[in-house]
This record gives sequence, structure tokens and C-alpha cells, in this order.
Amino acid sequence: MAEQTNTNLLIDIAQDFYINQLTIADISTKYQVSRYMISKYLDEALAQNIVSISIRSPFARNQELERQLAAVNPGHHFYVLANAEQSNNDADRFYSFAAQTVQNLINPLKIIGLSWGDTVYNVIEHFKPTVKEQLIFTQFMGENGKYNSLAGSMRMVQKAANKYNSHYSTLNAPLYIINDQVRQLLSLEPAIQPTLTTAHQMDLILTTLETIESLESIPSWQESLVALFPNLNRKEVAGFLYGRPFNHAGQFLINPIADKTFGLAIDSILQVPIRVAVVNNKFKSHAVAAALRGNFLTDLVLDEPTATKILAIHN
Repeated sequence: MAEQTNTNLLIDIAQDFYINQLTIADISTKYQVSRYMISKYLDEALAQNIVSISIRSPFARNQELERQLAAVNPGHHFYVLANAEQSNNDADRFYSFAAQTVQNLINPLKIIGLSWGDTVYNVIEHFKPTVKEQLIFTQFMGENGKYNSLAGSMRMVQKAANKYNSHYSTLNAPLYIINDQVRQLLSLEPAIQPTLTTAHQMDLILTTLETIESLESIPSWQESLVALFPNLNRKEVAGFLYGRPFNHAGQFLINPIADKTFGLAIDSILQVPIRVAVVNNKFKSHAVAAALRGNFLTDLVLDEPTATKILAIHN
């Protein structure tokens, strides 16, 4: 009878983890069993053939496009999802591919920096729940101002940490602080400094590329645009990355001394070994091409139309 009870428990736990996609922490609370034992039960379910894992990957990559992009952008890595013959949900398929790719990169690492936005949110949403308690997700810039959005920066690190049953570190400060003295002093506050220290040790950054329109969609920044970026010529702006505008030549359009962004300086961000951008919008192709010229990124996860457009720009 005890053996049957144990088998039933293994089945219930396996269903919650693999089918219902509950986190280890949620399952631990549900069954009042330690997280360590939940992991052992999942291993036992596999060993007893209660769980059988079959992998049918829908994520064929366009390796020829990847090769061509790498040839004209030495030192960069590309992951291009090939078009599917039939797909009812291309966006969902792309985000699942991006999530799998990013999780493979994260796997051996310790500290992951996250930016914000719907693309980053959707990638994290498609992360497969796993356990890596020593992993830390951290902000490396202040809050972007989307306080009522699930795609805000602070919620992003919380969401990612929940997927890994791990830790997160937040910056309780806005993305931009116009007053130089306030910005400098705030970085020394005890509630802020530990996150900045953690961010300086990042192994990987996950981000996407934004446009000036995305910045202007947030009223506080739109009203302060002149103060944030004096003498900024909109026509020169190819895109925004790490909170800063850059031009088509791959140059940031900011004076580092007058940078109003709160968080890590650009020089520090560009020291992070792996800087991954996920883009599935061909209208951002010129921005991606410019970011590649500036070596702002190391890895790109793309859909086929966007990759094709980027290659055409280079050619």
C-alpha cells in the first residue's frame, strides 16, 4: 500500500512539474515537501519510467543565414529560426526558440542581467521551469517607468528568478535621473549599492533593441527628452540600447560625462562577456545592423525575415 502511495505521489508531482509547469517552489509548498526531495522525486519518476521524455524540435535553424551573417559580422554569434512550412502561431514558436537558446547560454553561468520590454518578457514567459538556486537575475539599469506593465524591468527579474527557483536583485530607482548629484549619491545608498555590485559581475545580459518611439511612449521621459539628451537629432537615431540612443554608424549619441542613465556605465556594460539581443521585427533591422557595427552585442537571436533584412543591409 505504501508503494502505491509513493507511486501516486510521483505521478502527481511529475504532472505538476512537466504538464502544469509549476515551479519546484510551488510544488514544495503544495505537497509540504522540501525542494530537495521534490527534485529527487522527479529523478525517481524518470528512473521508474513514470515519465517518458520525447523531444520533437520544431526549431529548425537557418544555418546558411547564420553563416552569412557571421561572415560579415566577425566575432558575433547568430541563432536564426527558419521559417516553418505551416505554423498557426509564429510568435509563440519564435519565443519558444529564443527561450531555449537563451537558457542554453544561461546554463553554465551565475549572474544574468535583464533589461525590459515585451520581447524580453515573452522570452522569459517561455522559459522551461528548472532549478538553479545559485543563479542571480539582476537589473543593471533603473526602472524604465512602465510601473503598471508586466514588462517593467523590476518585474522581469522577479519573473525570471521564479522560473529558476533562484534569486534576483532589483534597483529601486528610475532609469534616468537628471540631477547629477542625486544620481551619484543614490548609487552609494545601502539599498542600491549591492545590486550595482552584483551587476558589475554579470556573465550575460538579455535585452532587445528599442526605438525612440518606445521611449516617447512613457510620458515622463517624453516630456524630459531635451533634458535627457540635449541636442539629440531624431534623424540620427538608429535605435536605443541599454537606455541610450545610437546612430547608424554604431556610435552612442551621448556624452559619457553627461549620461543621465542610472545604473552601469556603457563601458562597464560592454565588458559583459555575453550580450544577447532577441529581435523578431524586421523593421528593427537597421537598428540591429547599427548595433552590430558598434559591437554592442555578442549574440543575436532572430527570425528568418529579420535576419534576411539585416544581411541585405550589410550587402
